Amino acid sequence: MWAGQFLSEGLNILIKRFVRQPRPDLSLGDGYGFPSSHSQYMGYFSSFLVAHIYFTHRFGRSGSRVLDSLFRWGVYGALGGWAGVVAYSRYHLGYHTPFQIVSGLAIGVSLGLPLYVVVQLWPERYPESLLGKGKRVLLDLGLVRWLQIRDGWAIWGDGGREEEWKRWRREYDVNNQKKKSR
Repeated sequence: MWAGQFLSEGLNILIKRFVRQPRPDLSLGDGYGFPSSHSQYMGYFSSFLVAHIYFTHRFGRSGSRVLDSLFRWGVYGALGGWAGVVAYSRYHLGYHTPFQIVSGLAIGVSLGLPLYVVVQLWPERYPESLLGKGKRVLLDLGLVRWLQIRDGWAIWGDGGREEEWKRWRREYDVNNQKKKSR
């Protein structure tokens, strides 16, 4: 996900330097305005996460299908709303025109969805494909191991959150017992 963000930022810089569209007349910002990098980031970030939540992510269950579904759709809405608020802030603060903002969102979404399919969904569903094998080779590189980079989504449906919480809870309970026995 974060490698895609670096790709998105690099593309944004290239587009700005190629198109050279100025910011609005009363803008306080420096540099070119097309496309809005904040909007592009939020388009990328929210579309990548929505795709992950839709296709892969497993939330804890409440016992009610309706409540679980409402929670999932609430997360989709929150991500879309967050992207919308950030995009609107660029207009409200005078840094970008509506065209620059919508273009940034569109570029971000057009990167986020395909990138999710290429780096996450396809290798997961087709592990013996070229993308699946390539991802395994990448994760087995010495540098990746040394930096302890991991793909938690490849192992746990929730990225490892539940297991981390259970471990924390066990250690917390042990620490509380030690404190009570003092």
